[in-house]
Amino acid sequence: MGQHADQAGDNRAAGEERYRTFAAFYPFYLSEHLNRTSRRLHVVGTGLVIVSLVMGFTVSPWFFLVAPLVGYGFAWVGHFVFEKNRPATFSYPLYSLMGDFRLFFETVAARRPW
Repeated sequence: MGQHADQAGDNRAAGEERYRTFAAFYPFYLSEHLNRTSRRLHVVGTGLVIVSLVMGFTVSPWFFLVAPLVGYGFAWVGHFVFEKNRPATFSYPLYSLMGDFRLFFETVAARRPW
């Protein structure tokens, strides 16, 4: 990883600096998703979250319970197995969720490599 990612990781672990905006957080988010397989797992997991939410509204509310399990399941396998890092969800839950959806839509729109 680059110096920015190492520095951000050190700051996050020490609790010295918090990201105050999503715009400031997103470059760090991308630095934590350098592995192609991990990014793919995130995109698939987020896609399944969207499907689960739609199914929750149209088929059964039980699908709402499936959404976070599927999303985090795929993402955390990506982090623990392929990235070998700690998911940002633990320190930045909202920004991390926003990052997952932005990465998903950028990938689907071919603005980021699959």
